[in-house]
Amino acid sequence: MNRVHLYVMAAVLTIAGGGFFLYKAYIVGFPLSYKTETTAWKVEARVTFTAAGKPVKVSLLIPDHQVKGFAILNETFISSGFGIVTTMEKDNRQATWSIRRAAGKQTLYYQSTIELAARSVTTGDSTPPKPKDTTLEGTSLQAAKSLMKEVKKRSADIPSMVAELITQLNRDDPDDNVKLLIGPKPNRKKRMIAASRVLRFSGVPARVVSGIRLRGTTPDFYKNIDLIHWLEVYDGKAWASFSPATGKSPVPEHWFRWCVGAGHPANIEGGDNLRVTFSARPLVEKALSSAVNRAEVSHPSLLKFSLFSLPVSTQAVYRVLLLVPVGAFLLVLLRNVVGIKTFGTFMPVLIALSFRETGLIRGIVIFVVLVALGLGVRFWLEQLKLLVVPRLAAVLIVVVGLMTMLSVMTKALGGHTGLSVALFPMVILTMTIERMSIVVEERGLWEALTSGMGSIICASLAYMVMNIKEVEHLVFVFPELLLVLLAATLMVGRYTGYRLMDLYRFKALAGS
Repeated sequence: MNRVHLYVMAAVLTIAGGGFFLYKAYIVGFPLSYKTETTAWKVEARVTFTAAGKPVKVSLLIPDHQVKGFAILNETFISSGFGIVTTMEKDNRQATWSIRRAAGKQTLYYQSTIELAARSVTTGDSTPPKPKDTTLEGTSLQAAKSLMKEVKKRSADIPSMVAELITQLNRDDPDDNVKLLIGPKPNRKKRMIAASRVLRFSGVPARVVSGIRLRGTTPDFYKNIDLIHWLEVYDGKAWASFSPATGKSPVPEHWFRWCVGAGHPANIEGGDNLRVTFSARPLVEKALSSAVNRAEVSHPSLLKFSLFSLPVSTQAVYRVLLLVPVGAFLLVLLRNVVGIKTFGTFMPVLIALSFRETGLIRGIVIFVVLVALGLGVRFWLEQLKLLVVPRLAAVLIVVVGLMTMLSVMTKALGGHTGLSVALFPMVILTMTIERMSIVVEERGLWEALTSGMGSIICASLAYMVMNIKEVEHLVFVFPELLLVLLAATLMVGRYTGYRLMDLYRFKALAGS
């Protein structure tokens, strides 16, 4: 395979792995750090009423799953003896409780977990706008014409026109046109209704929406939240929100749209004294958990074919297993670029995994002790002139025996380090001892010690990198990054230049 094919393959792997990584991080919303926390709210709508001893049907407008900027999770409907169905009614999603007969005071609950998601300038759905409002007539029609004439003079486009209209409706000293359109006892709700009617009359699709604030300044705020109302205007693609106080777009990100319209969110048949109370409780949880919960709703296919679909015990195995390629790539750099000598190709990586259980310093001590004792036994076996396979089996038996003795002795002395020694790969230790003994015989003790020290250095550096929580998080949550790592490994595999250690070896030539 020529160099061009290598570059193309590396580019394809990088684009595939990097693209999927960016998709999961910025579209699906998986966090880039294991420390990242997200704020969510446990929202509750409490419906109370008095039943009259006959069939009862209660309907409540509930949030749509398509509200931009938010993810709605874990919906529950709590009632006793009532049936529950959810339907779409015009622009709203509706829950309907029903029962054949009920008497006395009744309480129904709707609960859900709401999280902030990727926020855009537009909010709401892309429902086609309603037709032009023709309900204005008489003096109200003339007032709307006069008001819009003044508003258009002071605006350049739809956003500025909406902002100017809201400003006129909020004036402390409104003119007669505004007073006529708002009516007696003006409040924010009436102003938003008037604004939507005037805009629709002028051919601009507009509607009033009702929602709740998810942030407050006092603990009591979350116990009894009042509905707020603001304006949404269709911009040709989606509904853009406008603040009822300033006319700015969009509204604050913690304003959660509950339903479309300014009417009462609940209705009842067969009872009276209907009341709806909203409350919210802030929650702080790990962003990874919330991202998985959101993906179950928004990207179920992606989650089905991810590591998160595996049993928890299997996930724990892959959290460690996926670190091996990271250690292997580091070993490639240390051997092919830096020039450090080691015993075996991937032995340092496996030893580094063992260090995760024993700790770095204690792991090095255990490794050196086992190799030293094993080498002594290996040189003694050399006097017996055994064949290769029986000799390796004998060394393996001795290694296992030494590991057992070390564990027992450590426990007897009140320690626990030796208990983790069994995690060292027995076969790797056996082959290391065999390889080191051959190097001593063929190249001398110094060459063997150099390779042994290089193995310990590489294992220690691999341990430090593989023990970084951020690295473990990234390779487990975004395993597609292994494709990028593979591309980098292929590129390094074609490196044939000088190694860093060569600069030290040949420094005498540089000075001559």
